[in-house]
Amino acid sequence: MHRRGFLMAGLATALSGSRALAQMKMDSMSGMDSMPGMGSHAGHDMGAMAQAPVTLPEGEGLRQLPLLANEAGRPGLFQARLTAEAATARFVEGQDTPILAYNGTSPGPLIVAYEGDRVEITFANRIAGEQSTVHWHGMPVPADQDGNPMDPVAAGADRVYAFELPEGSAGSYWYHPHPHGRTAEQVYRGLAGAFVVKAKADPIPAAYGDTVLMFTDLRLAADGSMPDNTMTDLMNGRVGDHVLVNGQKNPKLAMARGAKRRLRLYNATNARFLRLAFANAAMTVIGSDGGLLEAPVVAEEILLSPAERVELVVAFDRSGTATLTTLDYDRGWMGPGRPTDAGLTLLTVDVSDAPAEAMPPLPERLRPIAPLGAPTVSRRLVFTETMAMNATGMEMGFLINGKAFDMGRADIVARAGDTELWEIVNQADMDHPFHIHGTQFQVVERERDGKVAKPPYLAWKDTVNVARGETVRLRTRQERPGTRMYHCHILEHEQLGMMGIVDVRA
Repeated sequence: MHRRGFLMAGLATALSGSRALAQMKMDSMSGMDSMPGMGSHAGHDMGAMAQAPVTLPEGEGLRQLPLLANEAGRPGLFQARLTAEAATARFVEGQDTPILAYNGTSPGPLIVAYEGDRVEITFANRIAGEQSTVHWHGMPVPADQDGNPMDPVAAGADRVYAFELPEGSAGSYWYHPHPHGRTAEQVYRGLAGAFVVKAKADPIPAAYGDTVLMFTDLRLAADGSMPDNTMTDLMNGRVGDHVLVNGQKNPKLAMARGAKRRLRLYNATNARFLRLAFANAAMTVIGSDGGLLEAPVVAEEILLSPAERVELVVAFDRSGTATLTTLDYDRGWMGPGRPTDAGLTLLTVDVSDAPAEAMPPLPERLRPIAPLGAPTVSRRLVFTETMAMNATGMEMGFLINGKAFDMGRADIVARAGDTELWEIVNQADMDHPFHIHGTQFQVVERERDGKVAKPPYLAWKDTVNVARGETVRLRTRQERPGTRMYHCHILEHEQLGMMGIVDVRA
């Protein structure tokens, strides 16, 4: 039987009863260091999955993310305190939703610092009974400041994350928890925030502004609570009923005709793929995960897999309504309940008839990007999925080179400063966005069905989607010694084993 047929048959068997394996709590899983298990939990039926989505208000003015205040008293130093704790949010009038928040807000406060700054952020973990960390996603931080699962912060404890932002590191990064076995739940309950590193000399005209749009998704029960993950969530990754922008559903933005706006788009969802288009406005890609491109690239649409970011300049040259909407994207889905990906309006821009003040042109060149040199080492990582029935229910895993994550095992030993070629082979039945900690890489080529394609432009990336049946080749180099992670950024898949460790040695 073909793998997908086996998976679907197993799922049908598991879900054939009226009370079977419908809802799984992430903290109930055990044995992740060997074969990730999914045991049977009676007492949960499929009602939570079949429930109609709660209606959220739309059309409020786009809220800017609150800035994390710099408490340092001198230039070149950014000092602040970041607290993770339980809070409430009001997504629906008259109904409070328990969430997790950084400094009381979700998404968390926007951190803005500059190349050359020293950053010292005191993290306070006030999540009752849970370890947590802060992972500085995509940022060039030392391994012992990376917030990886082997370096947890206990409930009630504080720790200081300290690192330098080197020259050339300007880009759109973000921060989120990375504790062993709890990452997925802590993120979907609200722990994620944007971290923008700015260049001292930015080639993008200041008249374009600089607006962060952070995409999260939300699932609410009728009582306003966030339901736990179901089996479908664990298989496919959790996809909510509502895509939010800076915590709002389909907010509005007012622009004058002829204006240009710099937008930083963040996919901070656990597992939702966003294929995006702007109706009645023109998009130009100016940056990726690790900062600006060499030159602007006009785009009709963009695909953001979980954890990816993109910088755009959007020109609003026609009066009326411009909308940022989703297009269909088939990333592979196991079982029932595939979400509706197409036709969602994420942002509505009201463009006035009144003309904007004259806008400076976008430069033809943005910055140089040096291609990484010839690799000295080649590696091959193969993604697979497994599912089988046992005495306690269904056992499922997401594997790299046939192995599930083990915190006590280094899967790769690398040398700092060496350029390596990594070949990521997806033999699974769904797409997997691949992320490496501690560095940015360059995609060299993609291969699918025997056809090889080069990327449309050179870019620094820390996350890349690997479609099912596809091989992605990339060049990467770790500059600093220490322990680094690599994993699928569908967070439920990471927790079910699709993660490894690279030991970088001097």
